[in-house]
Amino acid sequence: MVLYSTGGCALCEQALELLLSMPELSGLALRVVDVAAEDELLERYGERIPVLGFAGREIDSPLDRDGIIDLLAPR
Repeated sequence: MVLYSTGGCALCEQALELLLSMPELSGLALRVVDVAAEDELLERYGERIPVLGFAGREIDSPLDRDGIIDLLAPR
């Protein structure tokens, strides 16, 4: 699971707190990627952060528990 975010983003901080508080996600690896580190990522995600990616799918802001659970559901 990847959280695309950047520093100083309040929505990104809230999304990270939510992800870390969800027992449904225990055992899943979470990688946080700062989109400001690469021009390509900034162009792709800059206006949409935070964006959560999992298994080739993505959801963007605002992230909520139901949307995250839906993202994790097998397709």
